[in-house]
Amino acid sequence: MMKSITRRNFLKAMAVSCAMLTAGCTSKDRDTQNGPKGAEDAEKWVKGVCRYCGTGCGVLAGVKGNKIVAVKGDPDCAVNKGRLCVKGILLPKIINTKDRVLHPLIKKNGEFVEASWDEALELIVSKIKESVDQYGPDSIGFYGSGQTFAEETYVAQKVIRAGIGTNNIDGNPRTCMASAVAGFMTSFGEDEPSGTYADIEEADTFFIIGANPAEAHPVLFSRLIDRKNANPDVKVIVADPRKTRTGDIADYYLEFIPGRDLALLNSMAQVIIEENLINQGFIDRHTEFMKGTDKLSFDEYKAFLQDYTPEKVEAISGIPAQTIREVARLFAAPGRKTMSLWCMGLNQRTRGVWVNNLVHNLHLLTGKICSPGNSSFSLTGQPSACGSVRETGGLSHILPAHRLVANAKHREELAKIWGIDPARMPSKPGYHTLAMFKAAVEGKLKFLWVMCTNPGQSLPNLEYYRPGMEKTFMVVSEAYHPTRTSELADVVLPAALWMEKEGVYGNGERRTQHLAKAIDPPGEAKPDLEVLIEVAKRLGYDDLVPFKTPEDVWKEYQKCQEGTAMQLASYDRLRKEHGLTWPVPGDDKPETYIRYARPWDPYVKEDAPDGIEFYGRPNGRAVIWARPQVDPQENPDAEYPFYLTTGRILEHWHTGTMTFNVPELKNVVGEMYVEIHPEDAAGLGIAEGDEVDVISRRATCTLKAHLNGRGRPRKGLVYVPFHDQVKERMINRVLLDAFDAASKQPEYKVCAVRLQKHQA
Repeated sequence: MMKSITRRNFLKAMAVSCAMLTAGCTSKDRDTQNGPKGAEDAEKWVKGVCRYCGTGCGVLAGVKGNKIVAVKGDPDCAVNKGRLCVKGILLPKIINTKDRVLHPLIKKNGEFVEASWDEALELIVSKIKESVDQYGPDSIGFYGSGQTFAEETYVAQKVIRAGIGTNNIDGNPRTCMASAVAGFMTSFGEDEPSGTYADIEEADTFFIIGANPAEAHPVLFSRLIDRKNANPDVKVIVADPRKTRTGDIADYYLEFIPGRDLALLNSMAQVIIEENLINQGFIDRHTEFMKGTDKLSFDEYKAFLQDYTPEKVEAISGIPAQTIREVARLFAAPGRKTMSLWCMGLNQRTRGVWVNNLVHNLHLLTGKICSPGNSSFSLTGQPSACGSVRETGGLSHILPAHRLVANAKHREELAKIWGIDPARMPSKPGYHTLAMFKAAVEGKLKFLWVMCTNPGQSLPNLEYYRPGMEKTFMVVSEAYHPTRTSELADVVLPAALWMEKEGVYGNGERRTQHLAKAIDPPGEAKPDLEVLIEVAKRLGYDDLVPFKTPEDVWKEYQKCQEGTAMQLASYDRLRKEHGLTWPVPGDDKPETYIRYARPWDPYVKEDAPDGIEFYGRPNGRAVIWARPQVDPQENPDAEYPFYLTTGRILEHWHTGTMTFNVPELKNVVGEMYVEIHPEDAAGLGIAEGDEVDVISRRATCTLKAHLNGRGRPRKGLVYVPFHDQVKERMINRVLLDAFDAASKQPEYKVCAVRLQKHQA
C-alpha cells in the first residue's frame, strides 16, 4: 500500500500531461492563449469526434478552403469538455500525408498500378460472382472495423448477409472487445455498460484492472485525477503485473502474476462475503447464482469461494493476503461509491469472458451498480467499436440492434424491415476473425474485403496468417498505402478519411455522435459507404441499398431498433446535439444516464423492486457467476522462462498508420522497444539500449531494451508496445493465437518467450 499522503502537485501534473498540454505537444503545436496552432486561420469550425480511441472526445475542426488547419476540443461535448490529448490536437497532420491513396490500385504482375474506379469495381464484382458460383457464398469474407462509421458497417452486413448469403462478416472489435460483450451479455442479458463516464465524477473508489488509461484513455484519466484532486477521500486501486503511469496514482497497487487475476477477483468476493460486506437485499431481489449451466444457491457459491481465501490466493498471485482484504473492504465499504474500469488486459485473454464476469460479480454482491458513481465499466479501444460494430451487427454471430444470427425471430424481424424473404438470411454464424483468416490460409476463403483496418499487422501469430491474405483475392479499402495489409492486397481502394465524409460514431459509454463532413477527400478517394452501395448495385442487389445519403441509411437502421431497448436519436437531433447516450426513446425524450434503473431508464417497469430491473434476462435478474481460476494457455517454462504482454503507449495508436505520419508523435518515442525488469536484464547481461531478441515458439522480434522507462514489468515479465510497422519489431508475430472459447477473442496478453542479446 502506498502512503496516505497528499499527492496533489503530482496529480495536477499528471492531469496536465494527459489532457490539453500533453507531453510531446510542444509550444509550436499549441498556443495556450489562442488555442491550437492554425486556429487563427480557420474560416469555420465543424463539429466532429476524435479519430482515435473509444473515449469519443468531441472535436471542432477548423477549416480554411478545403483543408483542416486546426483541431480543438469541443467544450460542449460531455466526454471531454474541451480537452484533448496530444493525438487529438495533432489530427490535422494525418490527412495530407505522402502515403495517402489517391486512386484505385490493382496489382498486376506483382506491382500496383493505378486504375479507374470502373475497372477496380468491375474486377471486384467479377471475383465475388466467380467465387460464389464456384465455391458458394461462404467463400466470401468481409473484415471490418470499429473505425468505420455506423452507416458503413450497417450496409456492409446487410449486403453480405441478405445479398451474398453468408454471415462471414467480422471485424477488429473481435480482437479487442468481444469478451466484454460476452461478459455483459452473460451477466446482465444486454451488451454495453450500465453507467457512463459521468460516474467518474461521482465515484469514491476506483478499481482499475487490466487497463492503463493514463496512456490509452488519457482524457478520461484526467477526469479521474480531477475527481481525486477535488476529494481527498477518493481512493484508487490499480491491479496490473506491470507498473504504469496509471499505477503511479494508486493508493493500492496490486502487482500480480500474469493470468492470476481470476483468483484475485474471487478472493475479493470471498472476503466481501466472509466479512458480511454484501448487500443482501440487492442480492435477494436482483441476482441469481450460476456455475456453467447449473443454478447455485448462495451457500453453494460461498462454498465455491473457499478455494480463494486471501491466504491461498497470496501463494498463487503474489499479492499479500492482507492487501487483498484491504482492497476488498475498500471496494465494498458502505457509503462509498465504486467504479471499476478495465480494458484489453482482461478482454484479450483465453478466459476474458470469465474475468469480465468476476468484475461484475463484485458490483452485484455489494449492490454497487445502477446508481450514480457505482458502475462496472469496460473501456473501449476504437472510436466506434460499439456504435459501428456491436450495435450495427458487424460480427459474424450478431445482427443490428443487439440481435443474434441464430435467433429465427430476430432474422424474421430484419427480413420484414428489409422487405425480403427471411430465407435470404443465413442462419449459421459465420467465421469469427481467426477462423476467417485461417480459412484464407487453408484456401477455403476465396475473396476477402478488408475495410479500415490492418490485420496484416494486428493479428496474433502473424507468420501463420499473412500467407493466407496474400493467397486469397483481397480487396483493401484504406486511406494509406502501403500498410502491412495493403501490401498483400490485389486491389486497394482509396478511402475518404475521418471528416472527409459524414457519419456516426458510437463510443464506449453508449454515446452516439455525429461527424459532419468538413472537407472533400483528396484525389479520387471516396467514402466507403458510396463504394459499398455501388458494389451492391453492380451485384444486382439494388433492393438492399435504396440509399442516397448516410441519413437514408440511418433512418432504416432506426427501424431495426424499434421494439428493442437500444433506440438511438434521429440524424437531425444528432446533428444538433453533442452526443447522446442511448437509449433515446424519442426525439422529445432525454438521453439515458444509467441503464436498468429508474428514474433514468424508461424500459424499467414501474413496479420493478427498488426501481431496478435487468430486463435483458427473462427473470429480470443479473447473474453472479462461479468462475474458477484457469491459467493462460501458454505459461513460461524452462525453455521459454518469461511472460510476454503487449499494449499501447500514449503517442501512438494501433498499427501506427496514422500516428507514425505525425512527426511530433513519431519523434517522441521512435521505434518500439521491450521493457525488462532491471534484475532480469542484469541476469542476462542486457543493458539499457541493447538489442534483444524476444523469441517464442512462433517467431523472433528484435527490439531495444528499456530497463527504466515509463513502465516497469514485474520480474519474469516483459512488455512490448505493438505499434511498430517494421517487420523485425512487429511483436504480434511472436504471439500465440489462442482465443476465448466463448467470445472468440484472441490472447494478446500472455505468452511464453525467452530473451537473448541480439548477435548482429
